[in-house]
Amino acid sequence: MAGSVGGPRILLRRLREVMAEPESAQKRLDKIVVLIASNMVAEVCSAYLVNGARELELFATEGLKPSAVHSTRLRIGEGLVGDIAAHARPLNLADAQSHPGFAYRPETGEEIYKSLMGVPILRSGKVIGVLVVQNRTKRHYTEEEVEALQTVAMVLAEVVAASDLIGAKPDEPDLSHERPFHIVGSSFAEGIALGHAVLHEPRVHVTKLIAEDTELELKRLEQAVYALRGSIDDMLETEDLSHAGEHREVLQAYRMFANDRGWLQRMLEAVDTGLTAEAAVERVQNDTRARLQRAADPYIRDRLHDFDDLANRLLRQLTGVTLASLSANLPSDAIIIARNMGPAELLDYDKERLRGLVLEEGAPNAHVSIVARAFGIATVGRAEDIIEHVEPGDAIIVDGDTGEVYLRPSQEVISSYSEKARFRASKQEQYKEIRDEPGITLDGEKVDLYVNAGLQVDLPHLEESGAEGIGLFRTELQFMIASTLPSLRDQIELYQAVIEAAGGRPAVFRTLDIGGDKMLPYMNLASIKEENPALGWRAIRISLDRPALLRHQVRALLTAAAGKSLRIMFPMIAEVAEYKRARALVDKEMARLDRFGKEKPASLEVGTMLEVPSLAWQLDTLLPMVDFVSIGSNDLLQFLFASDRGNPRVATRYDLLSPAVLSFLRHIVMKCHEHKTPLTLCGEMSGKPLEAMALVGLGLRRISMSPAAIGPVKMMVRSLDAAKLEAFMEGLYGLPERSVRDHLARYAEENGVVV
Repeated sequence: MAGSVGGPRILLRRLREVMAEPESAQKRLDKIVVLIASNMVAEVCSAYLVNGARELELFATEGLKPSAVHSTRLRIGEGLVGDIAAHARPLNLADAQSHPGFAYRPETGEEIYKSLMGVPILRSGKVIGVLVVQNRTKRHYTEEEVEALQTVAMVLAEVVAASDLIGAKPDEPDLSHERPFHIVGSSFAEGIALGHAVLHEPRVHVTKLIAEDTELELKRLEQAVYALRGSIDDMLETEDLSHAGEHREVLQAYRMFANDRGWLQRMLEAVDTGLTAEAAVERVQNDTRARLQRAADPYIRDRLHDFDDLANRLLRQLTGVTLASLSANLPSDAIIIARNMGPAELLDYDKERLRGLVLEEGAPNAHVSIVARAFGIATVGRAEDIIEHVEPGDAIIVDGDTGEVYLRPSQEVISSYSEKARFRASKQEQYKEIRDEPGITLDGEKVDLYVNAGLQVDLPHLEESGAEGIGLFRTELQFMIASTLPSLRDQIELYQAVIEAAGGRPAVFRTLDIGGDKMLPYMNLASIKEENPALGWRAIRISLDRPALLRHQVRALLTAAAGKSLRIMFPMIAEVAEYKRARALVDKEMARLDRFGKEKPASLEVGTMLEVPSLAWQLDTLLPMVDFVSIGSNDLLQFLFASDRGNPRVATRYDLLSPAVLSFLRHIVMKCHEHKTPLTLCGEMSGKPLEAMALVGLGLRRISMSPAAIGPVKMMVRSLDAAKLEAFMEGLYGLPERSVRDHLARYAEENGVVV
């Protein structure tokens, strides 16, 4: 290692000796920074730890002024040290003082040092500190030195965790584990579950970090990875998973992660630095968790849970810890509580005993959520700090409909939810009874109800829900869960599966809606910094600027639909000229099929999403050119109100059932009727019975929603007189009120509309 003495293995060996000495944690830390500075030929080595006030406090240093220890504090994000903590990534600067993020602290005496290298101190993927080395000269530290410091930081994390260096947060309350507690999270899978809490504890605590025999550790790691891959193959072949379309694809993607060569290579390299196999797995897990947690794209963040799951399984493989007792010890009404988990971890539990799942983190489109929905497991995510409040065996209620969790509920709450669960079961039976019935109003108006989908795992819901087709197939989801750009063959196979599942019913494919917060790392788009990504370079804008990407996708769609009907629409169209350019590209691909004598779709319809308000005022020009229009209400309405639906301060400020929204949508409906252009609306409002009732009252006759919403919305439609509602709503458009929700709810109640 250039510029260092002895390399990482020597340094780890000396660290092990220091850690074995019977001293206080502070003295041990003081010795460690001296040791690191000496080994790396650095004039400064400093350890900053996150204290109870969430500040980075200088806890030990070799080279800076001793008086700065426990006096110098930085906010997360402040200065170079704060930047390392905020982004959980190393910094390697030959001239640190010229960096715009440099924050000078005179009490440290660091003004004489030019170069700086710092790495985050990570534990369980969370930043608990920063380790820094500095030199007087403009020294550029090698990649090997960065790796070595990261390895040392991992060892240091265990030293900190095992000590009382930081202590409890001064403002941390004394939590009672006896009184009732209510947490509001997010709904990941609908359903009501009453049961008893089971803490999910998959992590294996790694106690031996530094290797004595590197070759032996390399062999152990390779054998464990081989066994892990075999166990996943076995899981896929079990009877209840081998034909389960809802989540088999999810587990196949999980198997793909397990076979990722880069993952194994990073662990082997970590062992080469002197770590044990277990410590290497944990090191790579921490790095991956810290990196993916900070990804802007939620779909990329969701992959973190799969990698976490894999790492935990690999640690159990290495240590011989098994989960065989999980199902044996489960109560018959188990509700699993976890920080997070991957899909395979959920399947380790006996599904007959599993009633619900509560996660501190997670996302509704994460693989574990998809699997939970497939098995009908009520799931609430983003239930902050639930693990701090729950004890094993606690009575618990999970409301997957509203995203609420009740710990140790009162008898009144239990009675209320028991009744709600019985009522819900009764409703589900009613939905099943009308599944194959058409959505026809009392006065004979047909309302077509479609489902939204995006992955092959969604396709069985088309049949189960009784939907009349797929109103929106989000093609970008295939790209989001892939580690590389999906090949033409991959895309063709997915689109063929969708068309086959539709069985002659409509299936509308939306071309790629990437960019903004949906970045694909393998396309190198993440380097583009935008102040407002939702209004930036995304969707059709990327496709038109990089036409090869769109042509590739259109070619796959046309090939997949050979001899069948095909519907394609473009996202984020803001002006007619954009639609014309995109449509011309489709026409070129159709001409290419003619040129090569290949079979074309039996019919082709091309349309557009209407989600940018500007397009609503170009409809007289647009509509003669398109075969259909689909309103994307989620984006359209946030753009209409200039209100970010992801910002909790303004997300609920404006009501979808306001005179402004209804009048705007009415304008679009009337224009489409005038031009005889088929119109659909897809978005969150279409899946809520009261909002869907308003859409029917506006004149919409095609709406697309989540599969679970089909039953309730169809029941509403079949209890409604559309003409009477349309006449009633004529009096609402001009009201000077924030919302007409109460007017609509009262109408539904007075007229027996089931909402």
